[in-house]
Amino acid sequence: MKILITGAAGRLGSQLLAQLQDKHIVAGADIVGEVSHELDIADYDACRRLVADTRPDVVLHPAAWTDVNGCALNPQKALRVNGLGTGNLAAVTAQCDIPILYVSSNEVFDGALDRAYSEYDYPNPQNAYGYSKWYGERAVGQVNPRHYIVRSAWLFAHGGRNFIHAILGAAREGKPLRVVTNEVANPTYTNDLAAAIVRLIETERFGIYHLVNEGAVSRWQFARHVLNLAGYSETPIERISRHEWPRPSLPPEYTALANNAGASIGIRLRPWEEGVRAFLDAEAAG
Repeated sequence: MKILITGAAGRLGSQLLAQLQDKHIVAGADIVGEVSHELDIADYDACRRLVADTRPDVVLHPAAWTDVNGCALNPQKALRVNGLGTGNLAAVTAQCDIPILYVSSNEVFDGALDRAYSEYDYPNPQNAYGYSKWYGERAVGQVNPRHYIVRSAWLFAHGGRNFIHAILGAAREGKPLRVVTNEVANPTYTNDLAAAIVRLIETERFGIYHLVNEGAVSRWQFARHVLNLAGYSETPIERISRHEWPRPSLPPEYTALANNAGASIGIRLRPWEEGVRAFLDAEAAG
């Protein structure tokens, strides 16, 4: 199978590239980094040319502007990249009768439910990032019938800096830790998400999927678990409300996702605690 991956220089895109390249013909595209094709997804003609040149059997589209605070400060850019850019790829792939997989977010939901969101609960985004991702979902769903929409949450990956890195860095430096207790979702290891996506595209079962490591916790519980595993069980963490942590983009309060559709076809991700342990073991191994 020939596969085109957008955002191939990013954490999820590069992991997809690594997991697919031994079995498939894979082309990576990104606006930055050392990848085989340069692509600005907001440029429709560039999208059309790249798909015509590579002639993939499926397009995987994790590319996005994921700086949620940046999106709040510049919502038009968020819409241009995450919404209209995704619409460009949806249109091009539909014209060529090529399936597309779009990676979306738990932040398309408003966080008002008292249970985990299922795949067909109606989105109601509350911030610019969530709105831009929901716009992308609608573009894919309405334009290309051969689509997968994959929502995930709280990704942690090797390289760069994520929540786990931030918590451990503060603990090592002896800095005070204040973490919110009333933001809840599913911590998800990027390697596990990539493996689930690889399995999903082999099924050709199009639709909406929630692919997250199993289990939902608060940010505080997530941080506490990470510190305990890493040998910082005596390091205190002050419990605070999300309103005590001011930032440009306030995330929804409770956006745990339920994996119903994926589980029904045998695609499940391990519990988040096991994912965190695997991540920390890999980090320690270098």
